Amino acid sequence: MKNIACVLTLLAATSVVSAEVVRHPLPNNSTFPIAQAVEVSAGTVLVYHSGTIPGPADPDAERGSRAFWGDTEAQADSVFARMEASMQNIGLGFGDVVKMTVFLVGDPEMDGRMDFAGFMRSYTRHFGTEAQPNLPARSAVQVAGLAAPGMLVEVEVVLARP
Repeated sequence: MKNIACVLTLLAATSVVSAEVVRHPLPNNSTFPIAQAVEVSAGTVLVYHSGTIPGPADPDAERGSRAFWGDTEAQADSVFARMEASMQNIGLGFGDVVKMTVFLVGDPEMDGRMDFAGFMRSYTRHFGTEAQPNLPARSAVQVAGLAAPGMLVEVEVVLARP
């Protein structure tokens, strides 16, 4: 019986050690801050985090206005701050993100085009930094609208719990 317990303990320890995430960089030494692909081993738990939307930049401003929500960069900052707090509540962080989907609404001040540069200014403060170098596989798409008028950014992620 003692031998069986030892074998089970060894197997459990081995599966924990073998759990890993491999991030494959973009080809041609690209410095764009996303992974081409992320490989997650079978010993890792995946966590699907619901989409996160921004909080109001100025709750006293007219609801739905640019002043209420802020521009794309301000909304992305809000999304990442809210997402970070949510992930911390479940014991995870930005370094655990393996897949990200970004939904951007066309900015009326940019003739209806999404403000990808504004989003990227916020994104690069959280991903691909010296403090947090782990890059997720990522898609960014322009959508017609989000849950509330004036919202420009929503982000959903999949995380790997080691």
